[in-house]
Amino acid sequence: MIPSRFFLCGPTASGKTTLALALAEAWDGEIVNGDAFQVYRGLEILSAAPSEKEQATCPHHLFGIIDTAESMDAAKYATLANPVIEEIENRGKTAIIVGGSGLYLKFLTHGIAEAPPGDEEIRAELKGWSVAQIYERLKELDPDEAARQNSQNRRHLSRALEICLVTGRKASALRQNFEDPTLLEGLKGIVLNWTPQILAERISLRTRVMLDSGAINEVKELPLEVGTIRQAIGVREIDAYLNKEVTLEECEERITISTRQYAKRQRNWFRRESWLRSVDGSLSLARKIVEINRWD
Repeated sequence: MIPSRFFLCGPTASGKTTLALALAEAWDGEIVNGDAFQVYRGLEILSAAPSEKEQATCPHHLFGIIDTAESMDAAKYATLANPVIEEIENRGKTAIIVGGSGLYLKFLTHGIAEAPPGDEEIRAELKGWSVAQIYERLKELDPDEAARQNSQNRRHLSRALEICLVTGRKASALRQNFEDPTLLEGLKGIVLNWTPQILAERISLRTRVMLDSGAINEVKELPLEVGTIRQAIGVREIDAYLNKEVTLEECEERITISTRQYAKRQRNWFRRESWLRSVDGSLSLARKIVEINRWD
């Protein structure tokens, strides 16, 4: 039975776009972006967004809809995506949500966590703190949240600490709805899995192709003052190359390493999503579709 909505997840460079196009053709479905950076205009190459040719094969939604100067987060994304998915379903089509941004997809499947708006005064203060100081303070106020976070991700750590300071509560408490097992009922989705070695090779190849295909010019054209988009892997590394701080080879190596580290975090995130079925990424496209269609 063809589902009304289906989540196609996996780490970066795992082959999600190709499989999504095949599923859309097989199910007469429509593809909905679930990636944090593919929502932006102007970063199509670096974010590995579907090409114009690929998007022309079936309806695509929420790709390239946000200006580079705008900020984006999981809650804002969910408010955009939910009406789109419901409209697709109401037309009797299958919404195929494709992405590797775990929190964005979590907000779709488990609801939006009630977090306070940003506090500019606290944010200004935290800018003067080192990442280590932010992490240590978060461990004091909310050890569970600190354990969940990447100790080097300044943006995520700062936001978690900001929530604690603004609300006087633990940021981890806001995730309680994420643990509600009743919300898993009826969810259907897969995660594409590769061995770490093969995925690393795919990441290396894609990084090289991106740099050869115009990613450097994309970053060069970005305004100096932009929002969330500068958190995308590759932007800072290419900036360093454009500023002659590193060679092109060093730039490529830095992007590759950062992407591998991100892919590892993605794998760990999706491993905790027990409702997702694992599908071997090395299977042929036809075999993957057969495996998916065997869903009970």
